[in-house]
Amino acid sequence: MTLEKLLENVDVEEVIGGGKVKISGLTFNSKEVVAGNIFICVSGFKTDGHKFAADAVEAGAVAVVAEKELPDLEVPVVMVKDTRLATAQLAAAFYDYPFKRFKLIGVTGTNGKTTSTYLIKSILESQGKTVGLIGTNQNIIGNEIIPAKHTTPDSIELMQLFKKMADFGADYVVMEVSSHSLALERVAACEFDIAAFTNITQDHLDFHKTMENYTEAKAKLFKMCNIAVVNIDDEHSKVILEASTAEKTLTFGIKNECDIKADNIELHAEGASFDVFFDDCGYKCRIGIPGEFSVYNALTALSCCIAAGVEPRKAIDALKYAEGVKGRVEVVKTDTDYTVIIDYAHTPDGLLNVITTIRGFAKGRIITVFGCGGDRDKSKRPKMGKIAGELSDFCVVTSDNPRSEEPLDIINDILVGIRETDCEFVVIEKRFEAIEYALDHAEKDDIILLAGKGHETYQILKDRTIDFDEREIVTKLTKTEMN
Repeated sequence: MTLEKLLENVDVEEVIGGGKVKISGLTFNSKEVVAGNIFICVSGFKTDGHKFAADAVEAGAVAVVAEKELPDLEVPVVMVKDTRLATAQLAAAFYDYPFKRFKLIGVTGTNGKTTSTYLIKSILESQGKTVGLIGTNQNIIGNEIIPAKHTTPDSIELMQLFKKMADFGADYVVMEVSSHSLALERVAACEFDIAAFTNITQDHLDFHKTMENYTEAKAKLFKMCNIAVVNIDDEHSKVILEASTAEKTLTFGIKNECDIKADNIELHAEGASFDVFFDDCGYKCRIGIPGEFSVYNALTALSCCIAAGVEPRKAIDALKYAEGVKGRVEVVKTDTDYTVIIDYAHTPDGLLNVITTIRGFAKGRIITVFGCGGDRDKSKRPKMGKIAGELSDFCVVTSDNPRSEEPLDIINDILVGIRETDCEFVVIEKRFEAIEYALDHAEKDDIILLAGKGHETYQILKDRTIDFDEREIVTKLTKTEMN
């Protein structure tokens, strides 16, 4: 593709230099440049790509995209206002707008994105559709599973995935859309057929700084979709609806008047049963994942699929057979008289939801093993400590992904909240030892909740990342316990 052709739909301020230039690929990492690439100077949080423009040219870049003035280079320099936005526009053009070859469904919100996308995928596949999935756990194309680096990939990787899915013959692609990806313009060039909003609770304030900024980032998705699907029960839905430019809107909920409503909800250990009302018709519905939040996830999926044209009865029937998601209220099989559940809950609301759900069917004590991530929003730590203390019978406070912080500093922040409650607790810094302690002290009918890691199979420490799959750890320790 020529540079001239590539720039047709890019917001360009000026092109310095010229000549017929053929582009073989694009990158914003100077270490990945190969001959014929266009190099995009992105200003990151740790370094500025403009500093490496000359290195990129020396490595073979035939054009450079920048938002700041650069020293004279021997290749054309494309000046733009925002290189992040330009990256998304360039990637879409280079891969020939692959999202136009399938229906694109995006789901955003603090909690429920992953489960909702899997439920949507399951329902659509029950109707004979070929579905690609992009999200926190993994990316899926047919039977191929591609590990996920971020909830939403960077804009170049995203278009590569889209092209691969389009070439595979995808009818739909369902993806999680994170607030980071919206704020950083990763999905700026996408055109969503359907966008869904689950909820907003405190998270990522280390990045967004305020809840207002966080909400506004989520709302950007609804300025780039044809149909908006919105949880009307969430107080932030007003901001979403006001920002939306969608041609059509479907609202869902449990408490407020809406287009698709759940009522007569019955929660149990095996899942939830409820009635769904839509277009003056009522339907019996069941999902094999426990908790009220699972009802909301089911409503998100049903609403998206109905918006996509699936008959309500068929969508509801398919939901019965949908399986849970790894790391979301996941029961680990053990030969013990107590139960171990793994959940990704790493926000105050997420922890509140999962412990409340477990409280609904627990016969014995709830023992919560949890920590908080390092280099992330510190204000949620005491809140999570208080929630765990108020709802659990016993807590084991430990590490999550401490990253560059000292684990005990994070734990001390959590203890501020847990000490406001009457809950008994112990502090065990190393997570493996914390899990071992919980297993050793569990009694008949107790439920041990391992919160925070969910689907992750690693732990991020200050100086390295280690293998850490809690399923394997529990299996190993309970087998040892039985011997």
